[in-house]
Amino acid sequence: MLHPGAGAPSRCWPVERYAAVAETLRARGLRVVVTGGADEGDLVARLAKAARLPDTDVFGGGLPYAKLSALVAGARAVVSGDTGIAHLAVAHAAPSVTLFGPVPPSRWARPRTPAPRPVAPRAGRRPARPADRPALLRITADEVLDALDALSETP
Repeated sequence: MLHPGAGAPSRCWPVERYAAVAETLRARGLRVVVTGGADEGDLVARLAKAARLPDTDVFGGGLPYAKLSALVAGARAVVSGDTGIAHLAVAHAAPSVTLFGPVPPSRWARPRTPAPRPVAPRAGRRPARPADRPALLRITADEVLDALDALSETP
C-alpha cells in the first residue's frame, strides 16, 4: 500500500519515486494499492497513471476511515511519509516504511508495538525552513525497496 500524500508538502516524497517503487513491486508479482486523503485525488491519480495501476487498486479522494483502517490492517506493507497513515499502520502492527525528511525519525513517538522501518537521508542537515524538503528528496526509490525487502526478512 502506497500513500503519497501528507498534510504538509514538506512531508511528501515525489510521485515519480512512488511510481518507480510501485512498478518494481508489480514486476515482482505483488499487488500495489494507492490511497490518498480527501483532497489528494489528483495526487493519487498522477501516481496511478505513472505506475500504470488498474483503477481497482486506486483509492483517491479519501476512503471512509473504517475501510482505510481495514486496508492498512490487511496490507503486506505500507509506504508513506511521516503522516497519519504511518501511525495507523503502527496501530495495526502492519509492516511499514516511513519516509522522513524535515523531521528526523528520532523525534517520532515510539509506541510499544513494532515501529516502522524509517527511511531517512543518510547525511546532511535538516532544512532551514519546513517548506524545504531536500532531505526527503535524497531518499531514492532503491532505498525504499531495500527497506521493504528488509521488512520481509525481519522475523
